Amino acid sequence: MTRRLAEVAKKVGVSEATVSRVLNGKPGVSEATRQAVLSALDVLGYERPTQLRGERARLVGLVLPELQNPIFPAFAEVIGGALAQLGLTPVLCTQTKGGVSEADYVELLLQQQVSGVVFAGGLFAQADAPHDHYRLLADRNIPVVLVNAAIDHLGFPGVSCDDAVAVEQAWRHLASLGHERIGLVLGPADHVPSARKLAAARAMGDLPDANVARAMFSIEGGHAAATRLIDQGITGIICASDPLALGAIRAARRKGLDVPSRVSVVGYDDSAFMNCTEPPLTTVRQPIEAMGRAAVELLNAQIGGTVVPAEELLFEPELVVRGSTAQAPKA
Repeated sequence: MTRRLAEVAKKVGVSEATVSRVLNGKPGVSEATRQAVLSALDVLGYERPTQLRGERARLVGLVLPELQNPIFPAFAEVIGGALAQLGLTPVLCTQTKGGVSEADYVELLLQQQVSGVVFAGGLFAQADAPHDHYRLLADRNIPVVLVNAAIDHLGFPGVSCDDAVAVEQAWRHLASLGHERIGLVLGPADHVPSARKLAAARAMGDLPDANVARAMFSIEGGHAAATRLIDQGITGIICASDPLALGAIRAARRKGLDVPSRVSVVGYDDSAFMNCTEPPLTTVRQPIEAMGRAAVELLNAQIGGTVVPAEELLFEPELVVRGSTAQAPKA
């Protein structure tokens, strides 16, 4: 019992005495705090006291495209924790290859009468993907927030890291190290964040089409794409995610080229353990904590009846220089 009190108190950010009051149905606790404690019980896997089990938890769908990329569990932790503090219970929905689709999850969430949905990455960022399930949510007036750059005209508020600034930071870093042959490993052509990165790179300097390689967002995709760039003599590679960057490092090593003395690699996200890779990865950090909390604030405002403009909040990234970049090799 003591351990349960401590865990719930820590999750919500209140005292153990406050948690005890809620569990025992005693007065002196605000409704918001009471709901937050009950949601924390649900999230942590504890049963509610018998007298409180009849109350329906306020559910919020948290839809993620995958969990293999560490950036998505990181967003889930921040968003889930912020929701619990507001008395909202996150329902994690993760897509798997050949499994339940994003549209299927939306149907399930509507059946559960969710209070809102947060999409952290997903089909909203791909112009050629199906988007009917987003229109379904809009038609039902379900509060929605998108985390990541989205296609136009979906009509939902969103939070994003500034992809253009991220590429500018990475490009200037490599250029300052003497790299003249810089290439990009990006996602598919219809992927909005990748399109923004590409536009920013073209604005920075000469970038032939041959210096841009497309890939699926995985280590294997990064390996294949970076191999093509390295074969063309590229010495500095900017990647649209950390897994792509790890694939690029692997591609260089498979060709017998040292990273960073022969090939420099920059990632994007600064997801978990990127300071523990070999070499530690130079990358552009997304402000996950600030973005996740902003997404929850936008959602909670909508749930409370506030009209939130369908605008995008852009957050500044930060270049984190580690060991995967160095002076360009001399010809």
